[in-house]
Amino acid sequence: MSHEPPQHSGDPGRQGPEGRSPRDPSAKPAPDAENAQDAAPDTPGASDTSDGPQGTPADADSASGDAEGANGASGAEGANGASGAEGANGANGADGASSANGDADGASEGKGRTKRRKRPKRTGWRRAVPTWRMTLGGVLLLAVLLVGGFLVGYQLVDIPAANAAATAQSNVYLYADGKNVVARDGETNRENVRLSRVPLTIRHTVLAAEDRDFYSENAIDVSATLRAGWNTVTGKGRQGGSTITQQYVKNYYLGQEQTVVRKAKEFFISIKLDREQSKDEILEGYLNTSYFGRNAYGIQAASHAYYAKDVEDLDAGEGAYLASLLNAPSDYDVVAHPENKDAVLARWNYVLDGMVKEGWLSRSDRASLDFPVPVKAQPGTALSGQRGYVVQAVEDYLTSNKIIDADTLATGGYRIVTTLQKSKQDALVQAVEDNVLSKTSDERDADRNVRAGGASVNPSDGHVVALYGGIDYTRQFVNNATRRDFQVGSTFKPFVLAAALANGSKTHGGRAITPNTRYDGTNKRTVQAATGSTGYSPANEDDVDYGSITVREATDKSVNAVYAQMAQDVGPQQVKDTAVALGIPETTPDLSATPSIALGPATASVLDMASAYATLADHGRQRAHTLVVKISKNGTDLPLPTRNTHRAISREAADTTTSVLLSVVKGGTATAAQSAGRPAAGKTGTAEDDRAAWFAGYTPDLATVIAVMGQDPETGIQKPLYGALGLARMNGGGAPAETWGAYTRAALKGSAVQDFDLEADDGPEEPEGDTEEAVGGDSASPSPRSTGDHPRTKPSTAPAPTDAPRTPRGETPAGGATASPASNATRQEDPRRAFPEQPGEHAFLEQPGEGAPEEQRDGGLPKAAPVFDSRP
Repeated sequence: MSHEPPQHSGDPGRQGPEGRSPRDPSAKPAPDAENAQDAAPDTPGASDTSDGPQGTPADADSASGDAEGANGASGAEGANGASGAEGANGANGADGASSANGDADGASEGKGRTKRRKRPKRTGWRRAVPTWRMTLGGVLLLAVLLVGGFLVGYQLVDIPAANAAATAQSNVYLYADGKNVVARDGETNRENVRLSRVPLTIRHTVLAAEDRDFYSENAIDVSATLRAGWNTVTGKGRQGGSTITQQYVKNYYLGQEQTVVRKAKEFFISIKLDREQSKDEILEGYLNTSYFGRNAYGIQAASHAYYAKDVEDLDAGEGAYLASLLNAPSDYDVVAHPENKDAVLARWNYVLDGMVKEGWLSRSDRASLDFPVPVKAQPGTALSGQRGYVVQAVEDYLTSNKIIDADTLATGGYRIVTTLQKSKQDALVQAVEDNVLSKTSDERDADRNVRAGGASVNPSDGHVVALYGGIDYTRQFVNNATRRDFQVGSTFKPFVLAAALANGSKTHGGRAITPNTRYDGTNKRTVQAATGSTGYSPANEDDVDYGSITVREATDKSVNAVYAQMAQDVGPQQVKDTAVALGIPETTPDLSATPSIALGPATASVLDMASAYATLADHGRQRAHTLVVKISKNGTDLPLPTRNTHRAISREAADTTTSVLLSVVKGGTATAAQSAGRPAAGKTGTAEDDRAAWFAGYTPDLATVIAVMGQDPETGIQKPLYGALGLARMNGGGAPAETWGAYTRAALKGSAVQDFDLEADDGPEEPEGDTEEAVGGDSASPSPRSTGDHPRTKPSTAPAPTDAPRTPRGETPAGGATASPASNATRQEDPRRAFPEQPGEHAFLEQPGEGAPEEQRDGGLPKAAPVFDSRP
């Protein structure tokens, strides 16, 4: 280590190495220099500051130069001193250097360097303003964050599945015209339609109202989205401005909540959707998901809600109003809120003027448009009145025919065109109201049990054109048109006659059964089989004895004794087969092959009976009835079963039956049906204990069945109709026939009156009193000619029936012994009953045993089924 004394910095002759003057150890540092050294003790430049006197110019220059070096080393204010004090020119300070004539210029000349200008301090408000470097850095950072956030969001947010509310649709049931709506089921009133069904003019009204640049713009309106997001954050409420794409995403994929998260998802999904779907697809989705008020979701539902028509039938003015509703669905309903009409008109004009501006509507067409006032809103009970019954019947038809299963149908979105005709449906409802419901009174207990059902079928094609299920589906859920629990009564008798005529049946005495064939109409006459008495003795209405009577007269007066015997003569199984061939379901409850089948213990529905009578009206050609013309979803039709027409019975048999039923209306029990004002055929019927009254009838072009039923509204138990509608007794020739006549007149109003074109064979006339039927005796034993009401009898050679009846409980089985009139008279029986109380409990002879001759077991009757052919 060198011990050489330090050199004096101010002595040019005593400079150290590299031309620097060594510091004089005897010189005392200036106060400022000491401060500078204290402030920056580790700065080499500052520790070498001159100790020389301030008054020496050379020392001042040297000090100034050294200060510059010190300043450069410290980096404070570029080269302005280690201490950062106003340049702090060396340890001596800038002021001391200047007073010693060692100013900056001198120092620069002494060292050959230029001193930088010092930057003033930022004071006051300027301290809060960022510098341009800070601003640029912040902008760059924000850009990086935005781009990064976009990339991350685009990758993380996928297009989700549609929300349940957006896809929920109601099934729409339409009248046969395919235009008028019968009913809508489901909670959401929506029917999706293809964009091709929406007229271009209607599309333009929506674009003019919501997004005129839809087809040329991107999925996102950035400024509007940022504005909406800011308003959401700041609590300013819902703001418009989103594109149609964004609105569709909100409706279909997300929801209506106003949150930043939802807005962010909407942003990314819209961009992706715009890349994956065409503009037409997005517009179609938007039109089907938008809410228009009145519980109408989608343009098609809105068309019906406001103008009761399909979207295809809207004009520009109507479309402009619906488009206006998108802005404020509830407030802009001018029917519900007439006080808002001025605002609605302003919006309506805005839409139409926008169409003119965009070239979508001519000025002349615009000038010709007047504001289209919408119809009144319909009640929200979609299944009230007859609607629910129709929906129920159609659903049963679809599922029972395996066209669609119930679970699939419940998903909604199906458009079902029914066979119902609105004019006829309205006429049937009005006829029931005028002839049944209006005659009930709250003061009569019996009237609370009154129910009515009706069905009307076109004989030429089997279409159900009208259906009446009850007073109101929301009050009475059971469909009286399709229920199968009320006896059809004597309306079944024409099937017995048709079976006899179709099969060429004969009495057990061998005479052909025709309308002129005579039978014994004695009250409670015991039905005779080939083997003897069956023990079944049905009573005629009011216990009337008719004696010898033709089949035609017996039909006019609905004589039970005659038809029970005829059913036995034809063969109960043949009667059943014929009824099934005509259209009665084979599974109908109590459709039993016994003689009592003639009196109608079977519980076919009103619709079943209408279908069977339509077969008679169409000359014996049968086709299954149908309630559906077309069913589709999203424009795709579902296949319907093929409906073949076949011949149930011969034309002669059908037409002859019709000729007999014409007499019932002309002078029999159904004269009230003449009010239809047209040629009509039909038959009345009354169920056991007057629990139901029926009239089934037809003209050449319409077959209709009306039934009035008795049922306790609380317990559901069937009740007699005694005293109902103010009548002592209810029968088919009363309210049912009157309702039938009123309906038929209204339903066929305006159509030409048609006569029946019949090919009937009434058969030869028989002398009065010439019958071959036994009167309560052994048909195998001869008896002398009787007088009065008891015609003569002769031995019968006819074999036993196919299904021999059973022995009545408590009586002696037939096997040679006979039931005398006296013993028969001892039976305790309601005089008005046509058959025993419980179906299947009828008093018949036992079936012959296995040892019986084959001809006795089979009855010797032809077993051929009814004749069928392929003629239409």
